[in-house]
Amino acid sequence: MRSLLLCIAFIPMLLTAHPKRVRIVTTSGTIIVELSDRTPKHRDNFLRLVRRHALDSTLFHRVIPHFMIQAGDPTSKHAAPGVQLGDGDVGYTIPAEFDTALFHQRGVLAAARDNNPAKASSGCQFYIVQGKTYTDAELDNLERTRLQGRKIPVAHRQVYKTVGGTPWLDMNYTVFGKVISGMDVVDAIAAVKTDQNNRPVSDVRILKARVIHKFLFF
Repeated sequence: MRSLLLCIAFIPMLLTAHPKRVRIVTTSGTIIVELSDRTPKHRDNFLRLVRRHALDSTLFHRVIPHFMIQAGDPTSKHAAPGVQLGDGDVGYTIPAEFDTALFHQRGVLAAARDNNPAKASSGCQFYIVQGKTYTDAELDNLERTRLQGRKIPVAHRQVYKTVGGTPWLDMNYTVFGKVISGMDVVDAIAAVKTDQNNRPVSDVRILKARVIHKFLFF
């Protein structure tokens, strides 16, 4: 009996949950994202939103092909057709967490924000990059114009030329994760018909977002 009790008491030490992945089920299909430990404030906030089911029923309210798809506005849950969205929030922001290892390549998960000087992120709105590929000449032009002379690292430049992304957003908006499954769904959402405010004419909704628990035995 004593040995059985010891085994039961030891189970919590053997079985440890590491929730870093989230399944986002949409009306267009399922997207799975993995959150980065390099941006712990954004990681923990996103997990908190998911656990509270705060993202459920929100729309992808801003969709721009070859750029990104954006969601998370709480006012979009019951929005009438054609209403412009994007101003909804949860009453707080997240301090920027810029990391040079995290850049806006195709498939990354990043935080939306307004034009605040600290570049603090929205507490709830996020986007997934679809992006496009660039030539060296196009990247050179971006460095001169939109990046104000800041050089794109060589390794990042190669990714932007082959995989694609949105390089002018780097170090301006916090990247805090990436899509590991469902980029075909992202592409499908990015291709839908939109109105003059970039809102899909037919609603594309997050049905539910749930944490995927991984259990490790030691």
